[in-house]
Amino acid sequence: MVYYFHGIALGITLAFLIGPALFVLLQTSLHRGLKAGLFIALGIFLSDAGVLGLCLAGSSRIFTQELNQNIYFKILGGMVLIVFGVWTLTRRAEVVPETNEEGPPIKLKVPGPMVYILKGFILNISNPGVWFLWITAVVSTNSAYGAGSSAIYYFFAGTLTTTLATDSLKCFIADKISNKLNSNIIIWTNRVIGLLLIGFGLVLGLSSIVNFGNIFSTYGGFKG
Repeated sequence: MVYYFHGIALGITLAFLIGPALFVLLQTSLHRGLKAGLFIALGIFLSDAGVLGLCLAGSSRIFTQELNQNIYFKILGGMVLIVFGVWTLTRRAEVVPETNEEGPPIKLKVPGPMVYILKGFILNISNPGVWFLWITAVVSTNSAYGAGSSAIYYFFAGTLTTTLATDSLKCFIADKISNKLNSNIIIWTNRVIGLLLIGFGLVLGLSSIVNFGNIFSTYGGFKG
């Protein structure tokens, strides 16, 4: 059971990492409320669990090959981040009036739970940094506890439950803050987070192109 608490320590550390999934988690909680944010958190949790499962099964070898074999994966991840960023940047704030004494109640079209879960899942799993993080964690725990040891599963159970708990706490805090926000603040929040997502995507995509150019020139030099 002590290994479970070791995993909690890693989960708390991961809670302070800043990335695209964190921005979307907070933005969704601010814009759509606690329940929507929790569904995003669930999607992130499921993608983390899926990536971790593949790494534990030995599929991490696919993602630890030479850099030129990972370029297309990084470019795809960058494109996904840019698409989410543009969509977030251009979306409009939806503010429900506190009272509506005249006429029927106003209903806003709200996406279903699966939309939020898939959004969190796709956004997280398309980030190569998530893969490399879990690959590193699996390699480290295999070295520390021994490959196939039950301690590894206790360790990662602690890590995953902690990340889900901390993400849920972030949603709760963001939802409480949202009560004090007006439409202008929400619009600017969307713009900032959209630009950050686009920035993450551009950095990821451009770094892949630069690495591809270096590899191409290296091999070209040998052939010439």
